[in-house]
Amino acid sequence: MASSSKAFNATKGERTFDVINYILLGLVLVVTLYPFLNVLAISLNDSTDTVRGGIYIWPREFTLENYKTIFGYTSLVQGFKISILRTVIGTLLGLISSSMLAYTLSRPDFRSRRFVSVFLAMTMYFSGGMVPVYILMRDLHLLGTFGIYVLPGMVSAFNVFVIRSFIDGLPYALQESAKLDGANDFVIYYKIILPLCKPVLATIALFLAVGQWNSWFDTYLYNGNKPSLTTLQYELMKILDSTNQGSAMTNANDLANQMANVSPESIKMAITIVVTLPILIVYPFLQKYFVGGMTLGAVKA
Repeated sequence: MASSSKAFNATKGERTFDVINYILLGLVLVVTLYPFLNVLAISLNDSTDTVRGGIYIWPREFTLENYKTIFGYTSLVQGFKISILRTVIGTLLGLISSSMLAYTLSRPDFRSRRFVSVFLAMTMYFSGGMVPVYILMRDLHLLGTFGIYVLPGMVSAFNVFVIRSFIDGLPYALQESAKLDGANDFVIYYKIILPLCKPVLATIALFLAVGQWNSWFDTYLYNGNKPSLTTLQYELMKILDSTNQGSAMTNANDLANQMANVSPESIKMAITIVVTLPILIVYPFLQKYFVGGMTLGAVKA
């Protein structure tokens, strides 16, 4: 009789916990999802009606005019191509360079590992500033080139340390046995280290891709007068600035006429959706690696 009572109480407690858990998770879902749905609803709502307010998760007067205004800008297509190229190339180069350096620093037989690690760590806290960096890019003849998007950010100290921590957690006996079989450092790196580092590499790839995709200030600073090297975010920033100022700084007269029929608030929301959507599409494919990569990569300092 006592055992059945305990079982009943345990079952009742578990049910109570499940109910509370579902309620809390539901609230978290609403708080997380509502801002995105609100932005989407405003971007799909008529600009004149948006000024009235009161739009939550569903557009009151559905229209695609906000997106037509954005994509009516001819340079947007070229900017989209360059943004995709810099994201793909920048992510690949960043992964290769950071993982190779991390593998080198993880080797106990690398005599300069401490010096290089300290040197890398200093770059996380000290910077030359915008003007010295600009002069450096000019002296390297990177101004007005595509390389300015991918070469300066190939190596990140944070990414190197995260990958190195992950590699430090792998059994070193794997590398020793590979050496006994005649494998050199490049074979060990390519056939042993890289396959085992998929979780942390996927995590770093997401960081690099988001950073490259959202970047626009380097375009403004180094390639602002190069229409062939413009990026999507830079063009969207100019469109947004045009709506705020009420003037056409984008060298497109037809765009200025279209801007008169839309509100800055609607354009902001439409731009947010355009910029966010590609990352939202890619993220689910990397999600299974994301948590594991960050957790395992942070086990050791």
